[in-house]
Order: sequence, then C-alpha cells, then structure tokens
Amino acid sequence: MEKKGEQIPVVQVSTPATAEAKVSLKTYTPPVDIYETKENFVIIADVPGVDDKSLEITVEKNVLTINGRVEPMECKGHDLTYREYELGNYRRSFVLSGEIDRDKIEGTVKDGVLRLTLPKAEQVKVRKITVH
Repeated sequence: MEKKGEQIPVVQVSTPATAEAKVSLKTYTPPVDIYETKENFVIIADVPGVDDKSLEITVEKNVLTINGRVEPMECKGHDLTYREYELGNYRRSFVLSGEIDRDKIEGTVKDGVLRLTLPKAEQVKVRKITVH
C-alpha cells in the first residue's frame, strides 16, 4: 500500500493499444503485478507466446520499456474453425525513479511470464547504523 506523501518508485507510462508494430498483429498492454522487497522492486508481466528470443527490454532516459513479439501460428493443411484467443504483441512502459539501480536490472521469462528484478540503489536501501 502506498503511504500518504510517498513517491511511487515505478510509474506506468500509458501505451496506446494501437502502438505501431512490425507485424500486422494487435499490440496489447500486458497485465502486471509490482511488489517491493527489502532489496528490490519486482515486476511480473503476463506475456503468453513470448520467449527470451522475442522479448526486448530497454531502459532509456528513465523509461523501462517491455516489447514482446508473438509469431503468428500457421495451421497448414487445415482451416481454423474457431478461435477464442487472439494473437498480439505486447508493449508496456514504466518511468523509473532514482530509487532503481538501472545497471543491475535483470529479467527472466518462462511459460509466458516475465519477471523483472529492479534492484534498489544503494543510497535508498535501509541500513542499520550501530551506535557505540
């Protein structure tokens, strides 16, 4: 929960659903969960159909951007009769505060779930000071 007066360290930048893509697929904004530990902020995003080869994550001018490409499935030898799931690419951006150590951001993707670990910068980590 956000306490009154606190700055949120990770802020979403709106990305239009019609963002331009190289492939003629729709572009979706993936749902995310963001939580904080003592050492990190963690972003978990649902990106079904995306793997490490089709995922691009960049940080430029304090903006972290997630781009995931989904390869269209081809049904050779038969026609698709019914589809409930529409394919599309993914794009989402976040503005990072000074609390994030940009050089140590790490990510993994497995089974369509992206997990980004954003380490807190040393100056914002809570440290205990011993008094003698």
